[in-house]
Amino acid sequence: MFSLTGNRARLGRLTTLATLATSVVACDNAPFYQDPGDAKGFSRAWAAWTPGSTDTCSREIHQRYSVVGPDGLLYPTWHPPIDSETGCQFGHEHGRDPRGSDVYKEVGPIPFGYANQQQDVYDPYTSRHEDHVGHKVEWENDVKLDFNGAASAVLEVTCDVLAKLHQGTHSKDAFTNNLHELVYHIRCTDGTAMSVTVLTPIGTAGEFVSSCTGAHIKAGTPSPANSPDGGGQRRIPDRACIDSHILRAGTENSNFGAGLHESWETSNSVRTAEGRTVASFDPYFQVQFASRFYDPSMPDNTGRPILLCYGVNGLKAQGSMCRDATANGQIQGVAYDDPRSPFNGVLRFIDVNSNRINNADGAEFWYSDPMGKHAQKTPFPGSIRQYIAAIDNGGRVGGGPVLGRDRNYGGAGVHAPN
Repeated sequence: MFSLTGNRARLGRLTTLATLATSVVACDNAPFYQDPGDAKGFSRAWAAWTPGSTDTCSREIHQRYSVVGPDGLLYPTWHPPIDSETGCQFGHEHGRDPRGSDVYKEVGPIPFGYANQQQDVYDPYTSRHEDHVGHKVEWENDVKLDFNGAASAVLEVTCDVLAKLHQGTHSKDAFTNNLHELVYHIRCTDGTAMSVTVLTPIGTAGEFVSSCTGAHIKAGTPSPANSPDGGGQRRIPDRACIDSHILRAGTENSNFGAGLHESWETSNSVRTAEGRTVASFDPYFQVQFASRFYDPSMPDNTGRPILLCYGVNGLKAQGSMCRDATANGQIQGVAYDDPRSPFNGVLRFIDVNSNRINNADGAEFWYSDPMGKHAQKTPFPGSIRQYIAAIDNGGRVGGGPVLGRDRNYGGAGVHAPN
């Protein structure tokens, strides 16, 4: 718990998660977070959320879930869909409670939007800020990695993984915008360990890849307009997916799993100015039943799956998801942001994939720009402190498990935007 003084006292008492004081103050190995205390200011992310018409929590209650970032500013952090003290509903969720992760005991709460804030300092001409609801947390303890070939018979490596990606699936943003904040913590029994926060470019700016056809869809100008291209890709449903898998005639059911599946395939690294890659990792973040798809015939190029339940040109989405939401069409006017809509992006999972470290003769702490480049051993304006174990794992820690496939993060009142 901490308070704000001076001209910030008007905002009242703000609290961190209940375990913040003990998990951060008592831990000597928590280099990524300051001790709780009076924040010296506010991040742009801290006030990014405003309750919608069906949300019963106030902005002030939401802002109790805050943490002081490494820069001394106040940031939002994970909270449950329902406030534990008042029982009010926030209307959105941030995935799995990170306090159960073994890594959390070391690193503490995740400040949402920290990389975006540092980008303002490092390069204000490539400024990028994201909404609040898209921050999604996933983790697992003691997961066994898979290896290809003969290595699978002799290697047994388990890891604790805690990850957070900003993965907005309710708006047109990801059709063009490829810069998204990623926080990635991993600790493995073979010594592989890193804690990296970056604003990662996922694929090509201004376009995405159709999740059904593989076509590259030019969707417009990204924001910021000078966003760099990156590795990986954002695979998002477009109208071709809807026509192939969702819209049906007669009594045939839609294939919602095939038609409304997203896969954000990231490719991340911490690299020095000379081009040496100190560490790299490639998790994939996947979503089922998001509340949007790309349709250039619709306003903002954004189609809404729930509207397909009511029919389009004699065809319509059919199956239990539509039947339950609309009572077989008897309930009219269920909108994309209605809590009754099942298309809300609460079903997600992560493929861990490869984790490579080439840092045997390096420092454990590197300072990189917010996109993971220009890493050096001393800080500079806008830099982010990255922890990378002083080892060379030969790139052999790869072939990861799937985290969260059977978890549903929905709750009372959760709806798009989410």
